[in-house]
Amino acid sequence: MFVSIVIPMFNEENNILKLLSEIEIALKTYNKYEIIIVDDNSIDSSYEKVEEYKINNNKVFLFKNNKNFGQSYSITKGIKNSKYDTIITLDADGQNNPKDIKKMIEIFFSDEQLELLGGIRNKRKDNIVKIISSRLANSIRSYILKDNCSDTGCSLKIFKKNTYLDFPYFDGIHRFIPALYSGYNKKTFFINVDHRERVSGKSKYGTLTRLYKGIIDLIRVMIIIRKKNQ
Repeated sequence: MFVSIVIPMFNEENNILKLLSEIEIALKTYNKYEIIIVDDNSIDSSYEKVEEYKINNNKVFLFKNNKNFGQSYSITKGIKNSKYDTIITLDADGQNNPKDIKKMIEIFFSDEQLELLGGIRNKRKDNIVKIISSRLANSIRSYILKDNCSDTGCSLKIFKKNTYLDFPYFDGIHRFIPALYSGYNKKTFFINVDHRERVSGKSKYGTLTRLYKGIIDLIRVMIIIRKKNQ
């Protein structure tokens, strides 16, 4: 029951060390994990801080992209470089609470049929524009793809590695992980998780950009699922 925790990181120099410390504390009685951080060519000191941190922590592995490829690329790179068959993803910004990780591990491994357990951000701590646009996008996506997920944007997820690697890769896949598992007829389940305010830094993605790209990706996912079930 080992897990690989994959964290994409871009310019989170003021958040990443606190997050790593919190993960270590949250899983101190579990100990069956590795942490894989993929730095998406940060221009601050994020990479250097993790590089120094991992000297005294043999559970942390660090990779660096040679240019900014985005979240989907970084997550997939981390998964491909993981040792274990079960993946946990969360953001580097600290808004996901590591205290939820152990609970999710226990639920996930209690059901052999479960392939994905996703978090639903309870009492989301974002600005009102981001919350409203996200809820609208989630409603449209869930209605069309029938994935039963009200918050696909929550990065805190645990899932089977081999199924993920069976999906055709595209830039934006990280926003459709629940839909793809459901579309491939894999069992999914969702629970409420904590969501915290961003202490430092800012969101890396604009609302209009995500809206436009989300429509294109939605069509792409519909085609992928249709081909799978023909």
